[in-house]
Amino acid sequence: MSTSEDYTFVCSACSQSIAVNDAMRQALVENGCAVCGSSVEPEDFEPAEA
Repeated sequence: MSTSEDYTFVCSACSQSIAVNDAMRQALVENGCAVCGSSVEPEDFEPAEA
């Protein structure tokens, strides 16, 4: 299991930006934004800068 921050998530509804790993990414897609509860799509993630 990865503990690094592999993606940057930016909520399209509330603009919250969070660095996440793969497991957190999957949880956000399944459960929605942790801040505002809006639906999250795979397109809301960008690869983290190296």
